Amino acid sequence: MAAYTVLEGSHVLDPSSSSQPLCPGSGIVSTIENVVSVVNLGCKLDLKAIALLAPNAEYNPQKFAAVMIRIKETKTTALIFSSGKMVCTGAKTEQQSRLAARKHARIIQKLGFDVKFKDFKIHNIVAAYDFRFPINLIRLANSHFKFSVYEPELFPGLIYRMKQSKIMIMVFSSGKIAIAGAQKRDEILKAFENIYPILMSFRTDK
Repeated sequence: MAAYTVLEGSHVLDPSSSSQPLCPGSGIVSTIENVVSVVNLGCKLDLKAIALLAPNAEYNPQKFAAVMIRIKETKTTALIFSSGKMVCTGAKTEQQSRLAARKHARIIQKLGFDVKFKDFKIHNIVAAYDFRFPINLIRLANSHFKFSVYEPELFPGLIYRMKQSKIMIMVFSSGKIAIAGAQKRDEILKAFENIYPILMSFRTDK
């Protein structure tokens, strides 16, 4: 994804940064926790050979049908499949994710595979926020039961799924939330703007 700036009303989202101020005056800042990208390396891959020759590689076909390679420099991990598909996780910005994916692809290319770099795209952006006030998850779940799942015995947070969207929001009673499922930052902003007034109405420190 080339460098760009997304304009949304008065907000400017710069994908070269992992932190963005949202809702001016609220003191709430978003932090990008993880950017997941996918790319097609354009050739079939011998995972056993890659696992033996590539640095920092792990491969356990009984558990998962992909080689996992870590690059300490970029703090990213690549999952490499025999089909040539590669998933890169751990980056904090879209540009870092593209750069890391290219470095992972270069590692495979140096092992003698006819690697291309095709169809790169951002698959998922995970953003975190701290609303700095407690939220009543029980009331929220009862009021928005069509969109939310709250099972504290299984998971401490409430899962809120936006209507007509793949966005998922994890809300914790502490006021911390995470937004996942976005492919662009303007989708994160839209989800935030939608959930912000809802969470404000269920704060417990009023």
